[in-house]
Amino acid sequence: MKVLLLGGGGREHALAWKLKLSPKCEDLFISPGNAGTSQHGQNIELNGFDEIIRFCQEKTIDVLVVGPEAPLVDGLIDEVQKINSLANMILIGPGSTGAQLEGSKDFAKEFMKRNGIPTAGSKTFTSENIGEARDYLETLSSPYVLKADGLAAGKGVLIEPDMNVALEMLEEVIIKGKFGNAGNKVVIEEFLDGIEVSYFALTDGKDYVLLPEAKDYKRIGEGDTGLNTGGMGAISPVYFADGEFHEKVVDRIVKPTIEGLMKEGIPYSGFIFFGLISVGEDPFVIEYNCRLGDPEAEVVLPRLKNDLLELFELAGKNELDKAQIRMDEQAASTIMLVSGGYPEKYEKGKRIRKLEELKGVLPFHAGTANDEQGNVITSGGRVIAITALGESVNEALSKSREAAEIVSFDKKYFRKDIGFDLLSFQTN
Repeated sequence: MKVLLLGGGGREHALAWKLKLSPKCEDLFISPGNAGTSQHGQNIELNGFDEIIRFCQEKTIDVLVVGPEAPLVDGLIDEVQKINSLANMILIGPGSTGAQLEGSKDFAKEFMKRNGIPTAGSKTFTSENIGEARDYLETLSSPYVLKADGLAAGKGVLIEPDMNVALEMLEEVIIKGKFGNAGNKVVIEEFLDGIEVSYFALTDGKDYVLLPEAKDYKRIGEGDTGLNTGGMGAISPVYFADGEFHEKVVDRIVKPTIEGLMKEGIPYSGFIFFGLISVGEDPFVIEYNCRLGDPEAEVVLPRLKNDLLELFELAGKNELDKAQIRMDEQAASTIMLVSGGYPEKYEKGKRIRKLEELKGVLPFHAGTANDEQGNVITSGGRVIAITALGESVNEALSKSREAAEIVSFDKKYFRKDIGFDLLSFQTN
Protein backbone atom coordinates (compact mmCIF):
# COMPACT_ATOMS: atom_id res chain seq x y z
CA MET A 1 0.00 0.00 0.00
CA LYS A 2 1.14 3.54 -0.75
CA VAL A 3 0.81 5.92 2.20
CA LEU A 4 0.96 9.71 2.42
CA LEU A 5 1.51 11.02 5.95
CA LEU A 6 1.04 14.74 6.58
CA GLY A 7 3.03 16.53 9.28
CA GLY A 8 6.57 17.10 10.44
CA GLY A 9 6.73 16.63 14.20
CA GLY A 10 7.55 13.91 16.70
CA ARG A 11 4.11 12.38 16.32
CA GLU A 12 4.67 12.02 12.58
CA HIS A 13 8.12 10.46 13.04
CA ALA A 14 6.55 7.91 15.41
CA LEU A 15 3.77 7.24 12.89
CA ALA A 16 6.27 6.92 10.04
CA TRP A 17 8.39 4.48 12.07
CA LYS A 18 5.35 2.39 12.97
CA LEU A 19 3.86 2.41 9.46
CA LYS A 20 7.14 1.37 7.87
CA LEU A 21 7.25 -1.71 10.11
CA SER A 22 4.17 -3.01 8.29
CA PRO A 23 4.76 -5.54 5.50
CA LYS A 24 1.76 -3.91 3.82
CA CYS A 25 3.63 -0.60 3.44
CA GLU A 26 4.99 -0.40 -0.11
CA ASP A 27 5.81 3.32 -0.30
CA LEU A 28 5.69 5.96 2.45
CA PHE A 29 5.70 9.68 1.68
CA ILE A 30 5.83 12.31 4.44
CA SER A 31 5.02 16.00 3.95
CA PRO A 32 6.93 17.94 5.05
CA GLY A 33 8.57 15.45 7.40
CA ASN A 34 11.84 16.07 9.21
CA ALA A 35 15.36 14.64 9.42
CA GLY A 36 14.01 11.60 11.30
CA THR A 37 11.10 10.71 9.03
CA SER A 38 13.48 10.58 6.06
CA GLN A 39 14.89 7.37 7.59
CA HIS A 40 11.58 5.60 6.94
CA GLY A 41 10.18 7.17 3.79
CA GLN A 42 10.50 10.02 1.32
CA ASN A 43 10.04 13.57 2.56
CA ILE A 44 8.21 15.80 0.10
CA GLU A 45 7.00 19.39 0.10
CA LEU A 46 3.28 19.76 -0.60
CA ASN A 47 1.79 23.23 -0.19
CA GLY A 48 -1.96 23.54 0.08
CA PHE A 49 -4.85 21.18 -0.42
CA ASP A 50 -4.65 21.23 -4.22
CA GLU A 51 -1.05 19.94 -4.21
CA ILE A 52 -1.93 17.22 -1.70
CA ILE A 53 -4.88 16.07 -3.82
CA ARG A 54 -2.86 16.14 -7.03
CA PHE A 55 -0.07 14.12 -5.41
CA CYS A 56 -2.55 11.51 -4.17
CA GLN A 57 -3.91 11.18 -7.70
CA GLU A 58 -0.52 11.00 -9.43
CA LYS A 59 0.96 8.47 -6.99
CA THR A 60 -2.30 6.49 -6.57
CA ILE A 61 -2.05 6.83 -2.78
CA ASP A 62 -3.98 4.16 -0.89
CA VAL A 63 -3.96 5.71 2.58
CA LEU A 64 -3.88 9.37 3.60
CA VAL A 65 -2.93 9.92 7.26
CA VAL A 66 -3.30 13.46 8.60
CA GLY A 67 -1.05 13.96 11.63
CA PRO A 68 -1.75 17.53 12.83
CA GLU A 69 -5.08 19.12 13.62
CA ALA A 70 -5.03 22.28 11.48
CA PRO A 71 -5.62 20.63 8.05
CA LEU A 72 -8.48 18.61 9.55
CA VAL A 73 -10.17 21.65 11.08
CA ASP A 74 -9.65 23.53 7.81
CA GLY A 75 -11.49 20.82 5.85
CA LEU A 76 -8.83 18.84 3.97
CA ILE A 77 -10.80 15.59 4.28
CA ASP A 78 -13.95 17.28 2.96
CA GLU A 79 -12.04 18.48 -0.11
CA VAL A 80 -10.53 15.05 -0.75
CA GLN A 81 -13.95 13.43 -0.53
CA LYS A 82 -15.17 15.58 -3.41
CA ILE A 83 -12.69 13.92 -5.79
CA ASN A 84 -14.20 10.89 -7.51
CA SER A 85 -10.84 9.40 -8.44
CA LEU A 86 -9.90 9.26 -4.73
CA ALA A 87 -13.14 7.62 -3.60
CA ASN A 88 -11.38 4.40 -2.56
CA MET A 89 -8.52 6.06 -0.68
CA ILE A 90 -8.53 5.34 3.07
CA LEU A 91 -8.70 8.59 5.04
CA ILE A 92 -7.34 8.69 8.59
CA GLY A 93 -8.73 11.91 9.98
CA PRO A 94 -12.23 13.37 10.31
CA GLY A 95 -13.96 15.95 8.17
CA SER A 96 -14.19 19.54 9.37
CA THR A 97 -17.35 18.95 11.40
CA GLY A 98 -15.88 16.06 13.37
CA ALA A 99 -12.65 18.02 13.78
CA GLN A 100 -14.62 20.70 15.63
CA LEU A 101 -14.27 18.46 18.67
CA GLU A 102 -10.79 19.97 18.81
CA GLY A 103 -11.25 23.06 16.66
CA SER A 104 -13.87 24.62 18.93
CA LYS A 105 -13.92 24.24 22.72
CA ASP A 106 -17.50 25.58 22.67
CA PHE A 107 -18.58 22.93 20.12
CA ALA A 108 -16.96 20.20 22.23
CA LYS A 109 -18.61 21.42 25.44
CA GLU A 110 -22.06 21.54 23.83
CA PHE A 111 -21.51 18.09 22.31
CA MET A 112 -20.66 16.69 25.73
CA LYS A 113 -23.67 18.32 27.33
CA ARG A 114 -26.01 16.88 24.68
CA ASN A 115 -24.56 13.40 25.11
CA GLY A 116 -24.26 13.29 28.89
CA ILE A 117 -20.46 13.08 28.90
CA PRO A 118 -18.88 14.22 32.21
CA THR A 119 -16.90 17.45 31.96
CA ALA A 120 -16.37 20.63 33.98
CA GLY A 121 -19.23 23.13 34.14
CA SER A 122 -18.64 26.03 31.77
CA LYS A 123 -20.05 28.96 29.81
CA THR A 124 -18.87 30.58 26.57
CA PHE A 125 -18.46 34.32 26.03
CA THR A 126 -17.51 36.83 23.32
CA SER A 127 -16.61 40.51 23.33
CA GLU A 128 -20.33 41.30 23.13
CA ASN A 129 -21.05 39.86 26.56
CA ILE A 130 -17.72 40.31 28.31
CA GLY A 131 -19.55 41.86 31.26
CA GLU A 132 -21.40 38.60 31.79
CA ALA A 133 -18.05 36.79 31.55
CA ARG A 134 -16.67 38.91 34.39
CA ASP A 135 -19.77 38.17 36.46
CA TYR A 136 -19.48 34.43 35.78
CA LEU A 137 -15.81 34.40 36.82
CA GLU A 138 -16.80 35.87 40.16
CA THR A 139 -19.15 32.94 40.81
CA LEU A 140 -16.26 30.47 40.54
CA SER A 141 -13.57 29.47 42.99
CA SER A 142 -9.83 29.87 42.39
CA PRO A 143 -8.03 28.89 40.24
CA TYR A 144 -9.84 30.28 37.18
CA VAL A 145 -9.74 28.47 33.82
CA LEU A 146 -10.02 30.38 30.54
CA LYS A 147 -9.81 28.59 27.20
CA ALA A 148 -9.57 30.15 23.76
CA ASP A 149 -12.31 28.56 21.68
CA GLY A 150 -10.19 27.86 18.59
CA LEU A 151 -6.81 26.34 17.82
CA ALA A 152 -3.96 28.08 19.63
CA ALA A 153 -1.05 25.66 19.14
CA GLY A 154 -1.63 24.05 22.54
CA LYS A 155 -1.15 27.36 24.36
CA GLY A 156 -4.74 28.60 24.51
CA VAL A 157 -5.52 27.46 28.07
CA LEU A 158 -4.93 29.87 30.95
CA ILE A 159 -5.18 28.81 34.59
CA GLU A 160 -4.94 31.78 36.96
CA PRO A 161 -5.12 31.61 40.77
CA ASP A 162 -5.74 35.35 41.14
CA MET A 163 -9.13 36.82 40.17
CA ASN A 164 -7.66 40.16 39.10
CA VAL A 165 -5.14 38.47 36.82
CA ALA A 166 -7.91 36.25 35.39
CA LEU A 167 -9.95 39.36 34.58
CA GLU A 168 -6.91 40.91 32.89
CA MET A 169 -6.33 37.73 30.87
CA LEU A 170 -9.99 37.71 29.82
CA GLU A 171 -9.48 41.20 28.41
CA GLU A 172 -6.17 40.19 26.77
CA VAL A 173 -7.80 37.27 24.96
CA ILE A 174 -11.20 38.64 23.92
CA ILE A 175 -10.44 42.34 23.39
CA LYS A 176 -6.70 42.52 22.65
CA GLY A 177 -6.46 39.28 20.64
CA LYS A 178 -3.79 37.44 22.65
CA PHE A 179 -4.55 34.26 20.66
CA GLY A 180 -5.78 35.92 17.47
CA ASN A 181 -9.09 34.72 16.06
CA ALA A 182 -8.86 31.61 18.24
CA GLY A 183 -9.83 33.82 21.18
CA ASN A 184 -12.87 35.48 19.64
CA LYS A 185 -14.82 33.17 21.93
CA VAL A 186 -13.62 32.20 25.39
CA VAL A 187 -14.81 29.21 27.39
CA ILE A 188 -14.66 29.82 31.13
CA GLU A 189 -14.94 26.62 33.13
CA GLU A 190 -14.76 25.27 36.64
CA PHE A 191 -11.35 24.03 37.73
CA LEU A 192 -11.11 20.28 38.23
CA ASP A 193 -8.44 19.09 40.67
CA GLY A 194 -7.05 15.63 39.96
CA ILE A 195 -4.58 13.57 37.94
CA GLU A 196 -4.63 13.72 34.15
CA VAL A 197 -4.47 10.82 31.70
CA SER A 198 -4.85 10.59 27.93
CA TYR A 199 -6.88 7.91 26.15
CA PHE A 200 -6.78 7.26 22.39
CA ALA A 201 -9.38 5.62 20.18
CA LEU A 202 -9.13 4.73 16.52
CA THR A 203 -12.65 4.71 15.08
CA ASP A 204 -14.39 4.15 11.77
CA GLY A 205 -17.37 6.15 13.05
CA LYS A 206 -19.20 3.01 14.14
CA ASP A 207 -16.73 0.80 15.98
CA TYR A 208 -13.48 1.64 17.72
CA VAL A 209 -10.35 0.23 19.31
CA LEU A 210 -8.51 1.71 22.28
CA LEU A 211 -4.75 2.19 22.13
CA PRO A 212 -2.50 2.24 25.22
CA GLU A 213 -3.16 5.17 27.53
CA ALA A 214 -0.52 7.76 28.41
CA LYS A 215 0.22 10.76 30.58
CA ASP A 216 2.02 13.81 29.24
CA TYR A 217 3.73 16.74 30.94
CA LYS A 218 3.02 20.17 29.50
CA ARG A 219 4.89 22.68 31.68
CA ILE A 220 8.42 23.74 30.78
CA GLY A 221 9.72 23.59 34.37
CA GLU A 222 10.30 20.68 36.70
CA GLY A 223 7.53 19.99 39.17
CA ASP A 224 5.07 21.12 36.49
CA THR A 225 5.97 24.79 36.78
CA GLY A 226 6.37 27.58 34.27
CA LEU A 227 4.82 28.12 30.86
CA ASN A 228 2.76 25.61 28.93
CA THR A 229 4.46 23.86 26.02
CA GLY A 230 3.46 21.41 23.34
CA GLY A 231 4.64 18.64 25.69
CA MET A 232 7.90 17.90 27.51
CA GLY A 233 7.52 14.15 27.90
CA ALA A 234 5.11 11.27 28.45
CA ILE A 235 4.79 7.85 30.05
CA SER A 236 2.65 4.75 29.45
CA PRO A 237 0.98 2.89 31.11
CA VAL A 238 -0.64 5.07 33.78
CA TYR A 239 -1.00 3.22 37.07
CA PHE A 240 -4.63 4.12 37.87
CA ALA A 241 -6.02 3.74 34.33
CA ASP A 242 -7.12 0.13 34.68
CA GLY A 243 -9.87 -1.91 36.27
CA GLU A 244 -12.85 0.12 37.48
CA PHE A 245 -11.50 3.48 36.27
CA HIS A 246 -10.96 2.08 32.78
CA GLU A 247 -14.51 0.72 32.72
CA LYS A 248 -15.84 4.15 33.72
CA VAL A 249 -13.88 5.78 30.89
CA VAL A 250 -15.27 3.35 28.34
CA ASP A 251 -18.87 3.43 29.58
CA ARG A 252 -19.18 7.12 30.45
CA ILE A 253 -16.93 8.74 27.85
CA VAL A 254 -15.65 6.66 24.92
CA LYS A 255 -18.87 4.85 24.00
CA PRO A 256 -21.11 7.94 24.44
CA THR A 257 -18.69 9.95 22.26
CA ILE A 258 -18.76 7.45 19.37
CA GLU A 259 -22.52 6.98 19.73
CA GLY A 260 -23.02 10.75 19.91
CA LEU A 261 -21.16 11.24 16.63
CA MET A 262 -23.33 8.60 14.97
CA LYS A 263 -26.55 9.99 16.47
CA GLU A 264 -25.71 13.51 15.30
CA GLY A 265 -24.79 12.35 11.80
CA ILE A 266 -21.13 13.31 12.06
CA PRO A 267 -18.98 10.88 10.03
CA TYR A 268 -15.64 10.21 11.72
CA SER A 269 -12.75 8.04 10.64
CA GLY A 270 -9.50 8.44 12.52
CA PHE A 271 -8.15 9.09 15.99
CA ILE A 272 -9.96 10.64 18.93
CA PHE A 273 -7.78 11.83 21.78
CA PHE A 274 -9.56 12.02 25.14
CA GLY A 275 -7.79 14.37 27.53
CA LEU A 276 -9.15 13.19 30.89
CA ILE A 277 -8.76 13.99 34.56
CA SER A 278 -9.46 11.65 37.45
CA VAL A 279 -11.36 13.46 40.19
CA GLY A 280 -12.17 11.28 43.16
CA GLU A 281 -11.62 8.19 40.93
CA ASP A 282 -14.18 9.44 38.40
CA PRO A 283 -13.09 10.47 34.88
CA PHE A 284 -14.01 13.85 33.37
CA VAL A 285 -13.16 15.16 29.89
CA ILE A 286 -10.84 18.16 29.83
CA GLU A 287 -10.57 18.23 26.03
CA TYR A 288 -10.90 16.27 22.82
CA ASN A 289 -8.31 16.20 20.06
CA CYS A 290 -9.03 14.91 16.55
CA ARG A 291 -5.62 13.26 16.16
CA LEU A 292 -2.93 11.47 18.14
CA GLY A 293 -1.22 13.46 20.85
CA ASP A 294 2.39 14.59 20.75
CA PRO A 295 4.48 13.49 22.67
CA GLU A 296 1.99 10.78 23.70
CA ALA A 297 2.24 9.12 20.28
CA GLU A 298 5.91 8.50 21.02
CA VAL A 299 5.00 6.19 23.94
CA VAL A 300 1.67 4.84 22.68
CA LEU A 301 2.85 3.56 19.29
CA PRO A 302 5.91 1.68 20.62
CA ARG A 303 3.59 -0.20 23.03
CA LEU A 304 1.11 -1.07 20.26
CA LYS A 305 1.96 -4.55 18.93
CA ASN A 306 -0.61 -4.48 16.11
CA ASP A 307 0.22 -3.65 12.50
CA LEU A 308 -0.91 -0.01 12.36
CA LEU A 309 -1.49 -0.02 8.62
CA GLU A 310 -3.68 -3.09 9.00
CA LEU A 311 -5.77 -1.20 11.59
CA PHE A 312 -6.08 1.73 9.17
CA GLU A 313 -7.23 -0.67 6.46
CA LEU A 314 -9.92 -2.09 8.75
CA ALA A 315 -11.04 1.45 9.64
CA GLY A 316 -11.29 2.30 5.95
CA LYS A 317 -13.50 -0.74 5.36
CA ASN A 318 -15.67 -0.04 8.45
CA GLU A 319 -14.46 -3.34 9.89
CA LEU A 320 -12.73 -2.24 13.10
CA ASP A 321 -14.99 -4.60 15.00
CA LYS A 322 -12.70 -7.36 13.68
CA ALA A 323 -9.61 -5.86 15.34
CA GLN A 324 -8.13 -6.96 18.65
CA ILE A 325 -5.56 -4.64 20.17
CA ARG A 326 -2.36 -6.19 21.51
CA MET A 327 -0.14 -4.14 23.80
CA ASP A 328 3.47 -4.58 24.87
CA GLU A 329 3.48 -5.24 28.61
CA GLN A 330 6.62 -3.12 28.94
CA ALA A 331 6.37 0.49 30.06
CA ALA A 332 7.38 3.31 27.74
CA SER A 333 8.71 6.79 28.46
CA THR A 334 9.73 9.71 26.32
CA ILE A 335 11.67 12.84 27.24
CA MET A 336 11.60 15.84 24.93
CA LEU A 337 14.83 17.71 24.21
CA VAL A 338 14.01 21.35 23.48
CA SER A 339 15.79 24.45 22.28
CA GLY A 340 17.00 26.92 24.89
CA GLY A 341 14.38 29.63 25.44
CA TYR A 342 11.43 27.49 24.34
CA PRO A 343 8.43 28.00 24.57
CA GLU A 344 9.35 31.64 24.09
CA LYS A 345 12.07 32.94 21.79
CA TYR A 346 14.66 30.36 20.72
CA GLU A 347 17.31 29.91 18.04
CA LYS A 348 17.31 27.38 15.21
CA GLY A 349 20.05 25.81 13.12
CA LYS A 350 22.05 24.26 15.98
CA ARG A 351 23.93 21.13 14.94
CA ILE A 352 22.77 17.98 16.76
CA ARG A 353 25.58 15.58 17.67
CA LYS A 354 26.02 12.06 19.08
CA LEU A 355 22.73 10.63 17.77
CA GLU A 356 24.74 7.72 16.42
CA GLU A 357 25.86 6.88 19.98
CA LEU A 358 22.32 6.11 21.16
CA LYS A 359 21.64 2.44 21.88
CA GLY A 360 18.42 0.73 22.94
CA VAL A 361 16.19 3.81 22.58
CA LEU A 362 14.01 5.36 19.88
CA PRO A 363 14.92 8.97 19.09
CA PHE A 364 11.82 10.49 17.46
CA HIS A 365 12.65 13.74 15.70
CA ALA A 366 10.28 16.66 16.25
CA GLY A 367 11.97 19.88 15.16
CA THR A 368 14.92 18.78 13.04
CA ALA A 369 16.17 19.26 9.49
CA ASN A 370 19.26 18.49 7.41
CA ASP A 371 21.60 21.30 6.42
CA GLU A 372 23.38 21.50 3.05
CA GLN A 373 26.17 19.24 4.33
CA GLY A 374 23.67 16.62 5.50
CA ASN A 375 24.12 17.37 9.20
CA VAL A 376 21.06 17.11 11.46
CA ILE A 377 20.20 20.54 12.88
CA THR A 378 17.49 22.00 15.09
CA SER A 379 14.53 23.57 13.31
CA GLY A 380 11.97 23.98 16.10
CA GLY A 381 11.39 24.48 19.80
CA ARG A 382 10.78 20.82 20.57
CA VAL A 383 13.68 19.00 18.92
CA ILE A 384 13.83 15.26 19.68
CA ALA A 385 11.77 12.91 21.87
CA ILE A 386 13.89 10.14 23.40
CA THR A 387 11.68 7.06 23.88
CA ALA A 388 12.66 3.95 25.84
CA LEU A 389 10.95 0.73 26.92
CA GLY A 390 11.50 -1.00 30.24
CA GLU A 391 10.03 -3.47 32.68
CA SER A 392 8.75 -0.51 34.72
CA VAL A 393 8.22 3.20 34.15
CA ASN A 394 11.26 3.81 36.36
CA GLU A 395 13.46 1.63 34.17
CA ALA A 396 12.17 3.21 30.95
CA LEU A 397 12.73 6.72 32.32
CA SER A 398 16.28 5.87 33.38
CA LYS A 399 17.06 4.80 29.81
CA SER A 400 15.43 7.93 28.35
CA ARG A 401 17.33 10.23 30.73
CA GLU A 402 20.66 8.53 30.04
CA ALA A 403 20.16 8.92 26.29
CA ALA A 404 18.95 12.52 26.71
CA GLU A 405 22.27 13.35 28.39
CA ILE A 406 24.21 11.91 25.43
CA VAL A 407 22.58 13.90 22.62
CA SER A 408 24.24 17.26 22.24
CA PHE A 409 23.25 20.63 20.79
CA ASP A 410 23.75 24.22 21.90
CA LYS A 411 21.42 25.28 24.76
CA LYS A 412 19.73 21.87 24.96
CA TYR A 413 17.19 21.59 27.77
CA PHE A 414 15.01 18.77 29.05
CA ARG A 415 13.01 17.96 32.15
CA LYS A 416 14.63 15.37 34.40
CA ASP A 417 11.44 14.74 36.40
CA ILE A 418 9.02 13.31 33.83
CA GLY A 419 6.75 10.85 35.65
CA PHE A 420 7.61 12.39 39.03
CA ASP A 421 3.98 12.41 40.21
CA LEU A 422 3.40 8.73 39.44
CA LEU A 423 6.71 7.05 40.25
CA SER A 424 5.76 6.26 43.85
CA PHE A 425 3.18 3.89 42.40
CA GLN A 426 5.70 2.02 40.26
CA THR A 427 8.13 -0.71 41.14
CA ASN A 428 11.80 -0.44 40.20
